[in-house]
Order: sequence, then structure tokens, then C-alpha cells
Amino acid sequence: MTGRIKICSATFTPSDIRGAKILHFFLLQNIQLKNYISICSAAVAVAGYAIFVAYLHDFLQMKYYLISGEASGDVHGANLMKSLKKLDAEADFRFWGGDRMQNEGGVLVKHYRDLAFMGFVEVLLNLSTVLRNIAFCKDDLLRYQPDVLVLIDYPGFNLRIAEFAHQHGIKVAYYISPQIWAWKKNRVFTIKKYVDKMLVILPFETEFYERYDFKVHFVGHPLLDAIHNEPIINKETFFIKHSLSDQPVIALLPGSRKQEVNKMLSEMLRVIPFYPDHQFIIAGVDTLPDEVYNSFADGKKVKVVFNDTHNLLRAAQAALVTSGTATLETALLGVPEVVCYKGNPVSYQIARRIVDVKYISLVNLIMDREVVKELIQSDLNTKNLRKELDLLLYDAEYRAKLKTDYTELVGKLGSLGASDRAAQLIIKMVLTN
Repeated sequence: MTGRIKICSATFTPSDIRGAKILHFFLLQNIQLKNYISICSAAVAVAGYAIFVAYLHDFLQMKYYLISGEASGDVHGANLMKSLKKLDAEADFRFWGGDRMQNEGGVLVKHYRDLAFMGFVEVLLNLSTVLRNIAFCKDDLLRYQPDVLVLIDYPGFNLRIAEFAHQHGIKVAYYISPQIWAWKKNRVFTIKKYVDKMLVILPFETEFYERYDFKVHFVGHPLLDAIHNEPIINKETFFIKHSLSDQPVIALLPGSRKQEVNKMLSEMLRVIPFYPDHQFIIAGVDTLPDEVYNSFADGKKVKVVFNDTHNLLRAAQAALVTSGTATLETALLGVPEVVCYKGNPVSYQIARRIVDVKYISLVNLIMDREVVKELIQSDLNTKNLRKELDLLLYDAEYRAKLKTDYTELVGKLGSLGASDRAAQLIIKMVLTN
């Protein structure tokens, strides 16, 4: 073959991507190209072989299959899709995720609310459903034949799909590494074997993977972009919008799964009588039925605000937050917080024996020291919650120290543009490998 392909070093346009796919098709068919072809001017190829275009529409579209199984992954998946569309305006998406990913276009295969089983015991009780979902996903993946499979955290499910995709010649990108540095470190060997590109969002993950001789790419944390780019309303407007009083707010973030919401609110709401000069506002998600929250709010001095968590936090004086991504969101918004966790006793005892981390919150893990207080299992009780809330609300020195620590935390997470950098790396992987 006399043709020569030049890869643009920075930004790919939609025509670049279509041209690259046309060239790839012709190469597979052993068609000899007599011209020098640059992907940056792929119109030459399109013009030369226009007769094929009508038959290659599906081929010409870059097809992305994304899998996210949780609410936080839905947020990050949506931002990634947005960034991919900047580079590939005709991108075709098929995905497992939620409402935010669906808003970016494409086909939602399954919603994460039907996938989110939390804890060892809960997964075992729903094992048949999990296995059916895995089998369905494999069949769906083969029917769709994507250019790339993009996995977002959710390792128990996604690593099985990664192996299957690799065996069938589908390129695999993993965006947001599973927390294998905390437990199941042996999964790193599965990742090395079946994942073509790992994109990490926590600074210490690069060093972890280096110990196993696996190169990963730190793209920064996408929450920085999500918070920076979202519309903001001031406290007064927020109070009016949600019909709140002018009392100081204590935000309650109980999670996004029904089982954890029930368990966490049962503990959090017990402190209400001790803070009569504050209003307690629950951050609700519309993926759960209203009655999940109403059963707790009925007759108590508490209200529920749906799908406005960041503005709720901006209006809050302090927050009680269930362990998870929300602990990092709360810190990035500068809100003093107590991290809360209480799970199934059997699941918790199993986790204690196999999880190898000093902390459960992302804030403390990233800082590698205790910045925010963690109340876990039996420590999550009314007495301890009152003690910690009093510090957050009334101890000026404690609040000032938290603010300083939060500033340091932001500095460790990299710069804005995580989703854009991830999109560029994914497209470059597809075009050049």
C-alpha cells in the first residue's frame, strides 16, 4: 500500500473520525489506495469512494457503548458523552445509566436503579437478576458491535463485560477505576489483561497501578467540571424555590439506593429535636418513589428537595453525608460535613476483613489523613452525631481548619477538563490502535 495516514496530535473532528473508519474499512478489504491520505482531510477519501457512503452509514458512525451502574456514574457518564460529542458530533451512544446520560441522547438500555444492589448479602439475594443482566448485556453488546466499550466504575459487573468484549475484539476503555486499591487487588491482573485504556480520576491511583507495571492516565476529577459548569442560584432564591423558612440549613444526604436511604435517614433524623433553630433538608433523588422520603418526613421538622443537591449544599451550614461520592462533592462545595455509614451487619463484617483502607470517605483517602469525621456502624448514633454537628456548627476554629483542608484537597484533584481529556484519549485509542 502506498497510502500514508497522519494522525492529528490534538483535536479530532467528526470528518476525521469518519475518514479514519473509511480507511480502516478499505484496509480490511485490501483495497489499494494510490493517494496520500491525511485523516485531517478525510474528505479526499470520502470523495474518492462516495459510492460506498450510502452503504456504510452505520460503519461511518462511531459507536460508543457505555455502562454505568450508579447515580454518580450517571453524572460522569453524561459529562463524558457531552465531551465525546464535542469531538464527534455524529457519535452514536448506547448505554446503561440514568436520566442524565439519557439527556445526552442515544439509547438507554437499562436504568441504574434496576442494577444497584449494595452489600455482599444483598448481591447474593439478587444473584439471579445480576446474572440475567450480565447475559443480556453480552448479547446486546454483540448486536450493537461498538467501536469502543466505555466502562464507568461498577467493577463486579463491568469487569465481566470487559473480558467478554476483549474476547470478541471490542476495544475497552475504563473511565473511573474500580477501587481495587481498597480491596480485591487481584483484579488489577484482570484489568491488565482485558482493558485497553484505563483513565483514573484520583491522584494516588497512578502510583498504585505503576506497582503492577500498568500504565494509566490521570485525567483529573470530573466533579470539578460538574460543579464549575452547573447553574448556581443564591441562597435566598433557593429558599423561595423550595418553600423553605429562613432558618439555617442542615443538609441530609442519605444516598441514592432505597435500602441505604431507609437505613441512613433512620439514624440522621434522630438529631432533629436537638437543633430547634435549624431546618433539616433531605437531598432526594427522583429515581426513588416519593413515599420512600415521605415516610420519614411525615410529622417531622424536615423537608425533601429533589434533584438540587449542589444548591442545597451551597445553602447549608453543615451536612450529614452517606459515604460515597457525595462526601467529595460536599467538600468541594466547601460545606462542613460528617460522613455516615451503617450497612447490613453481615456485609459490614465481611468488608472489614477484606477492605484494606484506613478511611471510607474519598476526602480522607485523597488527603491520606482524617479531614472529615467518619461515623461507621455502631459509632453512627445520636450521641456522636450531636457531638460532631456541634463542632461543625459552633466551633469557628474547627470550621476554619476544614476550609483550609478543603482548599488543599481541590489542589490534589488536578485541573478542570477531566471529561474532555478522557474523551480525547478514548477517541485517540480507537483511531490509532
